[in-house]
Amino acid sequence: MDNRPIGILDSGVGGLTAVPHIIKELPNERLIFFGDTARTPYGSKAKTTITNFTKQIVDFLVHENVKMIIIACNTITATCLDELKQCYKDLPIIGIIEPTAQKVAASCTAQNRIGIIGTKVTINQKTYITSILHYNPNLTLFDMPCPIFVPLIEEGIIDNGIMELSVRYYLDSFVKDNDLDTLVLGCTHYPWIRKTIEKLYPYLRIIDPSFEIINSVQSTLIKHNMLSHEPKFENIFYASDLSENFMNMITSIFGKDDVKVDFKSF
Repeated sequence: MDNRPIGILDSGVGGLTAVPHIIKELPNERLIFFGDTARTPYGSKAKTTITNFTKQIVDFLVHENVKMIIIACNTITATCLDELKQCYKDLPIIGIIEPTAQKVAASCTAQNRIGIIGTKVTINQKTYITSILHYNPNLTLFDMPCPIFVPLIEEGIIDNGIMELSVRYYLDSFVKDNDLDTLVLGCTHYPWIRKTIEKLYPYLRIIDPSFEIINSVQSTLIKHNMLSHEPKFENIFYASDLSENFMNMITSIFGKDDVKVDFKSF
């Protein structure tokens, strides 16, 4: 038993999409979330910059005495997960890509045509394709960077004509030319626009990494005897910039319940 909180981090508001799933499936656990809203997006930055920013956040979460770290950011996972595991060897760290790759590999067949969308860095790293093919080499995969999505989502431009035009700009040809039937949302920001994607392409099966990470979190907690039974913490949400959009998204998850939100800069 370990009643300490779980640390979860993202380059901005994207990782918030994983929070409701974790709370629902692991109700005894408490979270300390950090969104680097002041320095987002990470998806167009150099690998060294992403790694340095992430280590600052992990150091902060370690100082907050978390028992494990969830990297709820595909870009961070794709660029520096292995390095983070080497730097923090005593701390279980889970990236978001591997659980999703396992889901895709297990639930799709050679007849499926699978698209993966993400930031430039995530797509250029080819981590999704490498990981998925490791588990199932018979799958047909296509990938596409969609760099404008994250900045728009961070500004709260989600359910409107601008976002619909942006989705069509990237996905119309990608979906049609590759005859896709499955789409992997390779960025935790993208579930915020899932309804728009489903509206425009209702025949696509959507795979959401924000949900798929739960099994890995639970199995890691069990493996290390870290499940919480008497939590003594509340969920805390930190941001490096307490923007109006960050606060609105917290409210959209928890309603008007009392939730502790705080500011931390580096």
